[in-house]
Amino acid sequence: MLKYIGIIYQRWSEEDIKQTFNNFSKRYNYLSIEERLEYYSFFGGIDFGFDIDFFDNMDDLLSRFLSNIDIYRDVISPSYILESPYRDILIAVARGDGRLSNIFKRARYSESIGRELISQLEDIGILRLEYSRESPLKIYPKQKIKKSLRSYRIESKARFLSPFISFWFGFVEPYRSDIYNNKRENFIQNYKRHYDRAVSLVFEELSNELIEVYYKDIDPIVSKGGFWDHHSEFDLLCLTHSGKVILGECKYRGKKICKNELNKLKEKAINSKIKVDIFALFSKNGFSNELKHSTDNNLLLFESKDFKKLEL
Repeated sequence: MLKYIGIIYQRWSEEDIKQTFNNFSKRYNYLSIEERLEYYSFFGGIDFGFDIDFFDNMDDLLSRFLSNIDIYRDVISPSYILESPYRDILIAVARGDGRLSNIFKRARYSESIGRELISQLEDIGILRLEYSRESPLKIYPKQKIKKSLRSYRIESKARFLSPFISFWFGFVEPYRSDIYNNKRENFIQNYKRHYDRAVSLVFEELSNELIEVYYKDIDPIVSKGGFWDHHSEFDLLCLTHSGKVILGECKYRGKKICKNELNKLKEKAINSKIKVDIFALFSKNGFSNELKHSTDNNLLLFESKDFKKLEL
């Protein structure tokens, strides 16, 4: 049975993602909502002190970005996070799944040192911890668990507060010396390989904000965020004030979501023993006719245009 361990989303040090996306949308209101979602995923969450020209497509924009990399580097504060050991930890967060043990392994730091560094990065508003809501595998001390799960650990994930800082350490920082020497090939290959993942992570966070706005006057959300256990990972799992469970899938990709995605989500829920009241699907490019004409009262569909509701 799924148990909820606290509210996993903490307030940001000053502004949450809904507010920073709203600020971004107001500043660049000449962009379509689809363009705002894309550009925010790379350049949002930080005050550059100057306007970015988003009239070009992303490839042209990145070319100009790389030609002026020092200007963007100078907005990263505090500047010491660009040096080891903070740099190592932040690259590991940006390029992995966020689980703490995987971060320490990728960065090659012991757990004690890694936790201290992440704590410091939390204190200065670079990272936040998203706590696991998975039920403990052992309810009582002598309870036996499957051999395959004996080494499994329930653990938190580290997340960036700013999409731009995530972009910098996931895409730019590992190749910064090459970029200075006008060698862009590795950066470009990495960008093409991981673009979808970078945008999808921000899309998931914004989807969590959108569902909270949607339910604000209906049945307020008391817990939201991703959910992961030893079976699966879910983009969105929310608990309302009345106790309803909302389970969601977020797809930021170039095609419509079809009913097969809903069926896979339902199967994952069964495997994780989650009793779901409402299924919610979020799609950049809409849904198949079968889903759009569904008579399922327990299904919610959100498209790109719905994210305008995040604009205050």
